Amino acid sequence: MPDNSRLSLAKYRLEKAWECYNDAVSTLELGSFNTAANRIYYSIFHAMRAVLALDGFDSKKHSGIISAFRQRYIKTGVFDMKFSETIELGFRLRAKSDYDDFYIVLKSEVSEQIDDSKHFLSAVVEFINSQ
Repeated sequence: MPDNSRLSLAKYRLEKAWECYNDAVSTLELGSFNTAANRIYYSIFHAMRAVLALDGFDSKKHSGIISAFRQRYIKTGVFDMKFSETIELGFRLRAKSDYDDFYIVLKSEVSEQIDDSKHFLSAVVEFINSQ
């Protein structure tokens, strides 16, 4: 069982994840698909960091967070394997929309990612609340 400070940090990071999720939903409705793609990835990213906070783990690199989360929580079966794809697609969509010139984010891509990330965030909430 994690100590209170780790659990508090996890809950704080989870709040950030939901804030980013809500931003993604709002910006999608406004037609700002690039921004929605960015925000939905960050909701996933903060959710992973929330779980890793319970272990006292953090990384300055996104790849470090993703790798640690997959190793500790997906490969061990704590979280469903399908979430590995949610993480990967979110990361790729955000990278393309942020860095690739002339990349056009489709509404359908972001909508699907928002749906998938909501399932991921819900699983993270359940996991953190069980701690």
